[in-house]
Amino acid sequence: MYDPVILAEETEKMVIKENLRKYYRRGRGEKWYGGVSSAYCCGCNLRCVFCWSGFPRDNPDKIGEFYTPKQVYKELREVALKHGYKQLRMTGNEPTIGRDHLFGILREVDKTDLLFILETNGILIGHDRHYSEQLSDFKNLHVRVSLKATGPQEFFRLTGATQESFSLQIVALKNLLDLGVSFHPAIMMSFTTPEGYEQLRSKLQAIDPSLISNLEEEHVILYPPVVERLKQAGLSAEGI
Repeated sequence: MYDPVILAEETEKMVIKENLRKYYRRGRGEKWYGGVSSAYCCGCNLRCVFCWSGFPRDNPDKIGEFYTPKQVYKELREVALKHGYKQLRMTGNEPTIGRDHLFGILREVDKTDLLFILETNGILIGHDRHYSEQLSDFKNLHVRVSLKATGPQEFFRLTGATQESFSLQIVALKNLLDLGVSFHPAIMMSFTTPEGYEQLRSKLQAIDPSLISNLEEEHVILYPPVVERLKQAGLSAEGI
């Protein structure tokens, strides 16, 4: 069991050097969101059993290279222009680790008509309300908050993190909503029960009905390493 906020602090020491951030893949054109240019960062503060990012997540000190915000933005933009995309994203692990680097990229994006999609587990945004306040300064930003479970016990079973940490994902939604940041929640459906899903929907409904209408249902992608990890954990899932 671990505290993901503390793990984020430990991970930041390995993946952040002043305003530089470690990446293991950059400038990749992909089909998601109807077409997006992606950069894959190293290091995360969760250890989800269904995660497809293995070595870059668990060993960020042993993989990747450091880049400035402008270098990352430049590569993302070049790929977007090549493919006619209007969207960029930072993904692969947890982009909210190293906020100054992230904000540097967002400042560059705000000079354009491109949209930046921030894919996050929301833990740090829920832990620090000021993070949402800072994100609200950027106009070309949309946040996708990936909820890893429907409740505390399921969260612990799937991530190994403290059950209490689950509430930070929910608080992140409240913070983003209060500060007027464009966002939507997504939920991993492959390991939950109908009862758990309905309980989560009720929780989101109580915060704001829009969270239900914009809730994205996500299913695990059964890459070979994911299948092996699930097998070791004694879990099975319906994937895509």
